[in-house]
Amino acid sequence: MSSQLRLDALLDDLQQQVAQVRAAQDRVHTLLDAVLAVGSDLDLEVVLHRIVESAATLVDARYGALGVLGEEGTIQQFLTVGIDEEAIARIGHYPRGEGILGLLIRHPEPLRLANLAEHAASVGFPAGHPPMTSFLGAPIRVRDQVFGNLYLTNKKSRTEFDTDDEAVLRTLAAAAGVAIDNARLYEDAHRRQRWLAASNELTRSLLSGADPAAVLESFTATVREMACADLVTLAVPVGDNGELVVEAAAGARAEEVRGLLLPASALAAKVYTSGETITCEAVSADPRAEGGSASVVELGPAFFIPLGTREHVRGVLQVANVPSGSRFTDAVVDMVTGFGNQAALALDVAEHRRDTERMVVLHDRDRIARDLHDLVIQRLFAGALSLQSALGRVADRPQVGERVQRVVDDLDDTIKIIRSTIYALRERDQARRGSGLRAQLVAATERATESLGFAPALRMTGLLDTAVSAEQAEQLLAVLGEALSNAARHAHATTVDVSVEVTDAALRLRVADNGHGIDPAVTRRSGLANLHGRAEEMGGTFSLTSNQPSGTVLEWGVPLSPTA
Repeated sequence: MSSQLRLDALLDDLQQQVAQVRAAQDRVHTLLDAVLAVGSDLDLEVVLHRIVESAATLVDARYGALGVLGEEGTIQQFLTVGIDEEAIARIGHYPRGEGILGLLIRHPEPLRLANLAEHAASVGFPAGHPPMTSFLGAPIRVRDQVFGNLYLTNKKSRTEFDTDDEAVLRTLAAAAGVAIDNARLYEDAHRRQRWLAASNELTRSLLSGADPAAVLESFTATVREMACADLVTLAVPVGDNGELVVEAAAGARAEEVRGLLLPASALAAKVYTSGETITCEAVSADPRAEGGSASVVELGPAFFIPLGTREHVRGVLQVANVPSGSRFTDAVVDMVTGFGNQAALALDVAEHRRDTERMVVLHDRDRIARDLHDLVIQRLFAGALSLQSALGRVADRPQVGERVQRVVDDLDDTIKIIRSTIYALRERDQARRGSGLRAQLVAATERATESLGFAPALRMTGLLDTAVSAEQAEQLLAVLGEALSNAARHAHATTVDVSVEVTDAALRLRVADNGHGIDPAVTRRSGLANLHGRAEEMGGTFSLTSNQPSGTVLEWGVPLSPTA
């Protein structure tokens, strides 16, 4: 009987060992399947989600998470398994790397706890967080650098995780590091290919003679798409005071910042002066930033890069996310910098080409003016003299003499017209080389700063320096001066927004303030009558309406001259 009992006990032990072997074999197969699943895709987001799901399945955990580390050892991205969307919404912002999670970040070694709440580093859970007890964590390394950490909690089949679970998780973490590295290499290669295609398209557009303004808009849109940014702006210098104007913008609320004048204290202006790249975690809250697009649109992580060389900066590119957006990696900053430098080179080549074409036009004008003076005017003058000398021979025929005199007078008027044309050809070129309308608008708003007590916000869009005639520019500056003077003397405003826009058909000015508004008791408005008259003389329009919630909006517009 005792021998039978011993035999039964041996058989039971043997069955248990066979079951353990089978369980271990099944787990190995499951681990291999998980490794294959993790490495079967090259999309980084897909790979990260598969890692978390595979880890939770392998160690039989109810909850799983993968915390991707940022550049300063904080959690930049947090992916979860087992927690529904409602619970995530109740918890709020994902962990930043404190408590047990921070312990694993500071000491990247596997960590196994029976009850994480009893550990000295535990800081508890936020409201709405599901209860968690047993814990297992392991770092994921990519080329000897810690990429992130796997966090598993609440073992389903037992009260806590064992050494086998830890060994399996370490194996999966090693395979995950290889899969992440491959996905990142593929992502970088794919991004470089897209940057190269975009760069070639930019160069082709500029060198083919496309409108530079349209090309710059396309450039900012491409940067926004490639960098996955919320807002991208390109600012170029205007005047000689270190100020910039946002020439192109793409993304959220781009219309609000396009054409915005950036003061010399703005971060973009500092980058333009120094030629150095600046990065910010929250640009709207950065004490270094004064004015600029971040004062109009609430922005979070951002970086500013100069376009061109340090000795010759053509403009400043701002790439930004909303405050809740993620930070930009060094790879993205480097890629945008390279793309921006190539764009600056293409802009230089295109500008030199336009200068060459402009010189050809100027040489043609000089030749035409010289030919008109040396050939046409001289011949006309000689013909007029001949006719004038013939007048004496027809003194006895008054009608003939009168006709000859009219021809002489017509020739004299023709000579005057040709001389005026020659002068106009040269005068227009000199005007183009002089101070542009943009610089004059900046100077006009700066002059109003003293009387207003603050600097007006200025936005300028369109080809102000090339599409607007000298007469229209003169009228525009006069209207702007009158509007700013009214705002200072009568409105008692604390903010004034000036917007100047050039489209294909019209030049428009809009001046809005938050002052007292239009006083119905005042009936004599000679200044406003002058503004209305200036618009009518050029076939334009003028209006004065109430601003909301307070103040006045002045709008003045004239059609563009076809010869501008």
